[in-house]
Amino acid sequence: MKLTGKIKRRHVFNALLSFLMFLLTLIIIFPLITMVLTSLKPESELTASSFRLLPEIWQFSNYIRLFKAADWGRCFFNTVVVTVFTVFFSLLVNSIAGFAFARLRFPGRNMLFLITLIGMMIPTQVTMIPLFVIMKNFPLIGGNNLLGSGGSGLLDTYAGIFLPNVAGAYGVFLFRQFFLNFPGSLDDAAKIDGLTTWKRYTRIYIPLGAPIFATLTVMKTTQAWNDYTWPLIITRSESMKTIQLALDVFKTETSTNWVLMMAAATMIVLPLILLFLFAQKYFVEGITSSGMK
Repeated sequence: MKLTGKIKRRHVFNALLSFLMFLLTLIIIFPLITMVLTSLKPESELTASSFRLLPEIWQFSNYIRLFKAADWGRCFFNTVVVTVFTVFFSLLVNSIAGFAFARLRFPGRNMLFLITLIGMMIPTQVTMIPLFVIMKNFPLIGGNNLLGSGGSGLLDTYAGIFLPNVAGAYGVFLFRQFFLNFPGSLDDAAKIDGLTTWKRYTRIYIPLGAPIFATLTVMKTTQAWNDYTWPLIITRSESMKTIQLALDVFKTETSTNWVLMMAAATMIVLPLILLFLFAQKYFVEGITSSGMK
């Protein structure tokens, strides 16, 4: 009888916990649902005196109007290029650095890693002006001479947008923590087989590091895809605008076209949701394996 009572209480607890999680999920996704439904409404429904969640008239033509309001094709292309380069070089640089800090022995390793972690404590806003000056005075590019003067450097270029986001203390930390989980016997066996340090990295740690690679891919993609401030600072021309900057086309000094704004937001957030759904398993595994809570 006591065992039966415990089982019943456990079932009740699980049912209540599931119901609570369901409510929390609804609270989290409700803004997303509202965003999508708003993008399908006529503008007249937004200014109506009464609020309706579902549109009375489903106006899918809002998405056609969206692409006519700005050069969204170009903006999406710019964002994809910046995101791909950011993710690729971030994975390369951060994984190599994390591998070195975790698996190689060299003088000053712990001190260098500590200095790297200090970068996690510095707000992005503090480094924006120095980064702009570096991009502006980059030598031998954009008309600059060897001393970095006379031209525009990396301003208004893809490289100027993605380069500051390539290396990051957080990415190095994730890779180091993940690679520390492997036993030392793995390196000993690789050395016996005659593998060099570079071959150990490419043939052993890259294949085994799929979870942490997927984790940083999701993080860096989200960061680069949603970045607004740095592209605003570094770009000048309309042809270099990213999708976040293109949202300003729906805002004026006196009003905002919320229908097209929500349609654009839906188009922007959809790739990130799909990416996370595909990489969710590896993302969770990479976070837990790296020691993050």
